[in-house]
Amino acid sequence: MKDSISQIYFLGIGGIGMSGLAFYFLKNGYRVAGYDRQPSLITSSLVEKGAQIHFQDDPYHIPDSFKKPDKTLVVFTPAIPKNAKERLFYESGDYIIMKRAAVLGELSRQMFCVAVAGTHGKTTTTAILTHLLQQSGKKITAFLGGVSTNLKSNVLMEGNEVLVVEADEFDRSFLQLQPDLACVTSMDADHLDIYGNYESLKMSFEEFIKKLPSPNNAFIREQIPLNGQYFGMSKETAIRVSNIRVDQGVYTFDLHTTDLEMLDLHCSLPGHHNLMNTVAALAIALKIGCNKTHLRDALLTFEGVDRRFSKRLEVPKVVIDDYAHHPTEIRAMHQAVRSFYPEAAILAVFQPHLFSRTQDFCDDFAMSLSDFDEVILLDIYPARELPISGVTSDSISKKMTLNNVMTVSKPELPFLIHNSQANVVVIMGAGDIAMEVNPIVEYLKKSTNVA
Repeated sequence: MKDSISQIYFLGIGGIGMSGLAFYFLKNGYRVAGYDRQPSLITSSLVEKGAQIHFQDDPYHIPDSFKKPDKTLVVFTPAIPKNAKERLFYESGDYIIMKRAAVLGELSRQMFCVAVAGTHGKTTTTAILTHLLQQSGKKITAFLGGVSTNLKSNVLMEGNEVLVVEADEFDRSFLQLQPDLACVTSMDADHLDIYGNYESLKMSFEEFIKKLPSPNNAFIREQIPLNGQYFGMSKETAIRVSNIRVDQGVYTFDLHTTDLEMLDLHCSLPGHHNLMNTVAALAIALKIGCNKTHLRDALLTFEGVDRRFSKRLEVPKVVIDDYAHHPTEIRAMHQAVRSFYPEAAILAVFQPHLFSRTQDFCDDFAMSLSDFDEVILLDIYPARELPISGVTSDSISKKMTLNNVMTVSKPELPFLIHNSQANVVVIMGAGDIAMEVNPIVEYLKKSTNVA
């Protein structure tokens, strides 16, 4: 980045990835401004830190000082449409314009970089790893794809000893990074609107792993066909879990590597997938040189990530909020909630995300959702896409083996959930369904006079 650059303008500043960079540049003395579609807790926090933010896509609202090409770097994400007025304004001028992934790539070249990749699990794994390193005394900077409950933030800035980042496969963004260590938590078919087919996705992950200085610096979950050190439960894996016990969905386990073993560790998050996420984070932390005692203690205090099995209510119904938006994630969510509530009737409320993903995985969505006792579907959240003819939420329901399923509008949710016979409600999706959780919770409280 040019020495003359003193201010950063973010197109889509409220996004979870963009906001992390905005916080970083604010702390490092840059002036920051940006546009987003709507206000949020994140944009409010950025404003408190000194950012100038507006919510109309109109160059008129860009502060005059951010219209100086020699001093301004413009950062955008693929979520910003090519015909967005402010994007067109900056592209028509003599500005330095970079994707968020490229900016993150520049930072990865300046520090010892640990990159967490995977079609699922990377946010939770990144958050666990960040907590382990921080509690072990490492001075780190970390960019998370969600809000850590421990940090109450999606970014940690305590030093430049280690940079921890999520390596996002969408739009091949992770190929912009230059990692020193990495892990891959999963490699399921996804983002086929970008990749076209699974083989192309796999080739992108292979290219990502080749960026490491050695295959020994890659930690790969077993059964993923990539070069590196495998972690899992098989005796053949370099990092092996054994003696797994479950108590109300929380795991106790032993960890074995070629150099050491750690006994009676605890994974505070429910679900087999979170056990593997924990093992990935431990493997990297041990590779970096963290003390075993520090790691053991740190695991006990990790509180999770917002919208990753986030329990919002206990009475009169249990309400769980989760980001799951892929069939594999829905299956993992079902396994986790069943381990917590084996006797309960479970209602899944799901908002499909993207027309293309719904089309690509319609059969798998139907199969994974049919495991629940009841299902309520919302209309598809389009995000960056235009509708695809014939692709709707009913496309999923028609293929489900479950009879107790309906497609409804958002205003109907509180009443229908209240009247449901289910005593556990799982609300899932990556769109705007999170905005419905609080109204649902308040309705349930009010209906039974729960304080």
